[in-house]
Amino acid sequence: MNDSTARLIYLPLGGAGEVGMNAYVYGYGPPGAERLVLVDLGVTFPNMDTTPGVDLIFPDLAWLIERKDRLEAIVITHGHEDHIGALAHFWGQLEAPIYARRFTAALALRKMEEQGQPIHDLHVTHPWPEEREAGPFRIAFVPVSHSIPESSAIVLDTPAGRVVHTGDFKLDGSPVVGEPFDPDLWGKIAAGGVKVLTCDSTNIGVAHPGRSESTVGPKITELVAGHTTGMVVATTFASNVARVKTLAEAGLAAGRSVCLLGRAMQRMVQVSKETGVVDDFPATVPAEEATQIPRENLMLIVTGSQGERRAASAQLARGKYLGLEMKEGDLFLFSSKTIPGNERGVLEIVNQLSAKGVDVVDDSMSDYHVSGHANRPDLEMLHELMRPEMVVPMHGEHRMLRAHAKAAEARGIPAAIATNGTMLDLTGKKPVVAERIEAGRTYLDGSVKIGALDGVVRDRIRMALNGHAMLNLILDEADAPLGEPWAETMGLPEKGRSRAPLVEVIEAEVSRALSAAEQAVLADDDKLEDMLRRIMRQVSVEEIGRKPEVTVVISRLG
Repeated sequence: MNDSTARLIYLPLGGAGEVGMNAYVYGYGPPGAERLVLVDLGVTFPNMDTTPGVDLIFPDLAWLIERKDRLEAIVITHGHEDHIGALAHFWGQLEAPIYARRFTAALALRKMEEQGQPIHDLHVTHPWPEEREAGPFRIAFVPVSHSIPESSAIVLDTPAGRVVHTGDFKLDGSPVVGEPFDPDLWGKIAAGGVKVLTCDSTNIGVAHPGRSESTVGPKITELVAGHTTGMVVATTFASNVARVKTLAEAGLAAGRSVCLLGRAMQRMVQVSKETGVVDDFPATVPAEEATQIPRENLMLIVTGSQGERRAASAQLARGKYLGLEMKEGDLFLFSSKTIPGNERGVLEIVNQLSAKGVDVVDDSMSDYHVSGHANRPDLEMLHELMRPEMVVPMHGEHRMLRAHAKAAEARGIPAAIATNGTMLDLTGKKPVVAERIEAGRTYLDGSVKIGALDGVVRDRIRMALNGHAMLNLILDEADAPLGEPWAETMGLPEKGRSRAPLVEVIEAEVSRALSAAEQAVLADDDKLEDMLRRIMRQVSVEEIGRKPEVTVVISRLG
């Protein structure tokens, strides 16, 4: 396809203006009829303040689902949840071929099976120079180093030029597990010209070059070897197989048996072995065997580095987990960075461990963790290596996208800030905003997907903040109250200013209002409900100084 009316577009549906929930659409073709490719389909995680009870948060894919007949492929850069976590939940509504490398595909396979999705359209793809054709696109995976094995940038060759979508990456020549960043390969990819570099922005605010994963090994080994009084426990991101391997090797070097705790940790290590990513992972012992090993000879590597309440770290902090318990004299290492927003949960674990007499070591000195994302000098080096016609910052909060765009423009490269829902036309010499669409969020609430604007979570928050009062009323055939109305409350004080039970005060006021109500009000459910709701809130304000959420149930006989 080389139509003069065709255009190359980019539309982020998640991951642009935020960190997490990545979903990026590329299209080529006549305006409104472009053939499409989706790069990544991830999740972000809820919190009790803004999304109570929600299990996962997905991008709003309504725009793409309406155009699924034009979707040629879904391409997954790597296996982190914010890039792959929504795939199995939405594949049934998209039904496009999925392309991923072997390790990522193995994780995707498990997710598809868990959701009961067919797996015939999941295709394992080898890295560059292998290509896959998808409509007007030729797709290739380029190995990059990151904090999970087999991460890849994506090359999308189109009639309008070459797009390089970096995915999450860092410039690491010795990543312990996985492939190092290969500047010669990237130079070859850039040699024919790069029209668009769509680039990770996460660490644009970090002024120094990034450190290699291999630099943390000696420090971790020294720390573990120096602790001889009790058990050693370490937590990190389960997907960072390189770090898990480094921790396990440090434990064995100190003469300790190593036990992996947490389903995600065990799954990642298992998949890395099955796919050949790691063939020399240290031997480990199961939890039931670990309970029989002397504390000074045991090291646990556990999930829950971000304070997740159900993960192994939190359960060990609260009490026992699978028969294992932390005690005074033990050491707990956070070999991870706390993601903004998770500080409260992590601090709670730290305090609980401290109360047990456990020594906690975090990464405040950057000795025991390195980031999986490129810092500002690394990003500028990539700009220089690729020399693209334009840069589109992605994967980052707005401040990160803006700083990245400024860094590109300072080197004479046109750039544009495109947050979720902003469609860019990349056909010309610089990115131009072509359209803006609604790009909200979808919540997984139990087993049901709901829209962020559906009101379900909003009502849940309002009930949590204000409490709830319910009134039941039965009317006979003549629209007269049958018996007394009765009230129930949840999340409200039992008694108010009058010292009488709140429900009794509500019932008394409602009874007085009913006895004085006009027949036209009693005969009309809407008018009657409005009157009763108003009375209940008024009584609540007078008694307890709060307006609860109110439910009125009117039953009529005959």
